[in-house]
Amino acid sequence: QVELVESGGGSVEAGGSLRLSCTISVYMGSFCMGWFRQAPGKEREGVAVIDGDGSVRYADSVQNRFTASKDKSLGKMFLQLNNLRVEDTAMYYCTVRDQSVCPWHLNPASYRIWGQGTQVTVSS
Repeated sequence: QVELVESGGGSVEAGGSLRLSCTISVYMGSFCMGWFRQAPGKEREGVAVIDGDGSVRYADSVQNRFTASKDKSLGKMFLQLNNLRVEDTAMYYCTVRDQSVCPWHLNPASYRIWGQGTQVTVSS
């Protein structure tokens, strides 16, 4: 049973930064891993996905502001959030898929395993 645990969320002012972490309970190997978020009253949306070879794809809304990375030796995936905006406020979730290449479209329906989420709140 794979378990994912997110941490690092918090409350910041617009323009601030946060670093989220996701710990996976098994060796991540070459799995596809990703970050998604869900704001109140909205559908879950993709933020960034990391292929098994380390290639990263971002949603247009976070390109050049967020940076996703992973460290296999630590069993962790990270999301650096810079220049945060009010509209980035959401619960952030990490996910994993037992394939090396993530689906091209950042569609949450392609993923079955999720962490419990960590809340990011950005105030103006």
